[in-house]
Amino acid sequence: MTNTPVETFASVWDAITDTPEEAANLRLRSELIDKISAMIEESGWTQAEAAHRCGVTQPRINDLLRGRISRFSLDALVNIAAALGRKVTVQLDAA
Repeated sequence: MTNTPVETFASVWDAITDTPEEAANLRLRSELIDKISAMIEESGWTQAEAAHRCGVTQPRINDLLRGRISRFSLDALVNIAAALGRKVTVQLDAA
């Protein structure tokens, strides 16, 4: 039996990306998707109603609710949040 070194990561995003920059981008997109999805679910909107309120199509809302991060840029998520009357803020912390 050989001793294979085990790699550990601070987060799943660090594990699946090649750079810290990519991990940070995915982390932010994931957080925005989670918050927007929670707003939609708490409001009890149908996907069609949420799409109308967000200014996107119903399939786009379906992608968002299913957490398909790769289909959304930070810009698109900020625009959706703004359409829902929310303000996205940025905070820079030491790494």
